[in-house]
Amino acid sequence: MPTHSSLSACLAASASLLALAAAPLSAQDMTPSPEEVNAAMAQDGFSPYAGRSFPTQPFFGDTHLHTMTSVDAGTMTRLTQEQAFRFSRGEEVTTTHGLRAKLSRPLDFVVMTDHSEMYGLMPQLLSGNPDIIGTDTGRRWYEALTSGDDQVVFDTAMEIVASLSGDEIPIDSPKAIRHAWQDYTALADHFNEPGRFTAIIGYEWTSAGGDNIHRNVLFRGDASVANRTVPFSQFDSKNPEDLWAALAAFEEANNSDVMAIPHNGNLSNGRMFNLSNFDGSPLTPEMAEMRARFEPVVEATQIKGDGEAHPFLSPDDEFADFDTWDASNLNGTEVKTEDMLQYEYTREALKNGLKIESELGTNPFKFGQIGSTDAHTGLAAVQEDNFFGKHSGVEPEPNRWKHLVIEAPDPELSIYGWQQASGGYAAVWATENTREAIFDAFARREVYATTGTRMTLRFFGGWDFTPADAETRLPAKVGYGKGVPMGADLPLRDGDGAPTFLLAAAKDPYSGNLDRLQVVKGWLNADGTTGEKVYDVIWSGDREPGADGKLPDVGNTVDVASATWTNSIGSPELVGYWQDPDFDPALKAFYYVRAIEIPTPRWTAYEALRFGVTMDPEVPMVTTERAYSSPIWYTPEG
Repeated sequence: MPTHSSLSACLAASASLLALAAAPLSAQDMTPSPEEVNAAMAQDGFSPYAGRSFPTQPFFGDTHLHTMTSVDAGTMTRLTQEQAFRFSRGEEVTTTHGLRAKLSRPLDFVVMTDHSEMYGLMPQLLSGNPDIIGTDTGRRWYEALTSGDDQVVFDTAMEIVASLSGDEIPIDSPKAIRHAWQDYTALADHFNEPGRFTAIIGYEWTSAGGDNIHRNVLFRGDASVANRTVPFSQFDSKNPEDLWAALAAFEEANNSDVMAIPHNGNLSNGRMFNLSNFDGSPLTPEMAEMRARFEPVVEATQIKGDGEAHPFLSPDDEFADFDTWDASNLNGTEVKTEDMLQYEYTREALKNGLKIESELGTNPFKFGQIGSTDAHTGLAAVQEDNFFGKHSGVEPEPNRWKHLVIEAPDPELSIYGWQQASGGYAAVWATENTREAIFDAFARREVYATTGTRMTLRFFGGWDFTPADAETRLPAKVGYGKGVPMGADLPLRDGDGAPTFLLAAAKDPYSGNLDRLQVVKGWLNADGTTGEKVYDVIWSGDREPGADGKLPDVGNTVDVASATWTNSIGSPELVGYWQDPDFDPALKAFYYVRAIEIPTPRWTAYEALRFGVTMDPEVPMVTTERAYSSPIWYTPEG
């Protein structure tokens, strides 16, 4: 901070500059010297942006994207990893079905997470690689896929996909896997441009077949580090505990960090966030610690539905039923029952984590929330007016809304095109757009999930925030200065008051205005039960909560026929202060923000207009995009 004398000199020099601007050119005696100009313009601390050590912008990306390198995606899509990188950084590509495709805005980062099982099989199979077609299975698959018979090709593709759920690897070629992996890591290094576009190296570990307890593995390092291993697959083990052990061994051997990101749990039929070990035995402190160590964030929303909350679990939450997929597990082989739901959604897992922590001393579900696509097209495209679908079998065309996306043995459990959710993205508060900074933001959970919108969302917690703090045009400065950001623990309580929070959001310029910001609170009662409450904290317009405490709807300006809306309702930004009115200092708790946009056209509305089709009445045409922050946790002293 400048001293009083230096500040006086600065002001004097500034006055001289102003005087010069107002004086006639002949008044040379008033011209400031170079030294005076430098004193006025180069004082330490003049720029509000200099010397900042905290993140100043969110970076948007996808941590879950597949290309033809994945065995399942490769049966349909023909987009390569290189094309997927180019598309993600903003270039135009041609899809498998010949459509021109481009993002409205480049992504800041991407993780190409092709399946670890028989990594790189499909490109090598289709090109006639001798190491692959030299096997009996490889030769049979190659001849079928190149037969030109559509039915034979389809049946073989389904056989290949089904083989991923078996116990034995159909084609065991370590040489082919290593070659494909090293080609990919080299490509990721090539496309990684620090400061402009980040290509994080990763893969997907796929286990338990239809119960979808899959994880995406991310490396902090470059190809020279990632090449010291090959992707760990379910043919190595179907047990996530063995995956964590393999990651721990890799870190110890290579002095480089890795992490695993669980998928959205809504199709796991109660297995993603259950309260036991993989084999059904009681959860141990060691396994709770391993999970907390290697899984700092969870994918809360994606194309296969939203996994934040469910109306059965949260009946008082009018926004809980959003893009809900809850009929069965992933492949429709087991009907879902209500008792499974509590182990599938992030809000309930966060509550159960408090319970486990009180019993074992470690919270295995102390995670941040992100979104990603899980697109099997090579295209991370989930903006509602630019949605290219789950896989290349449902690329845009007039009737994809009723095409099969996932076929189940019971047709009632099959998933059809219109049920796809056009989401989501991961938003990361990082100090710079680099592998290291983005990975580190995931590790400290300073991230949030969006359903495809690119809204900006801030959330800080502390004990000393005041309503006046919400009036600043730089919430982060006071947020980091007086509290902690999303993903962190509240500092020790320094008085008798309740925790205070700063919330701030700004709209995505390509999407709708903001309806409201809510705080979702979960807690652990003294008797071991858990509770939750959703608070409307800041909202647009002059609405007031009704007698039931509920805020009236913001309204709806969507014209479905023309797939348009107006931002005549809602607000472009919402900033505010909140203090927990129901705080009990004796109870463990967490808080996170849910930001809701005003209604806007769903991808189905854009499709109906473009293709001139009429969809069934059950098909939704309007959506309310949203974002979920990572939580901030409170733990009582002692």
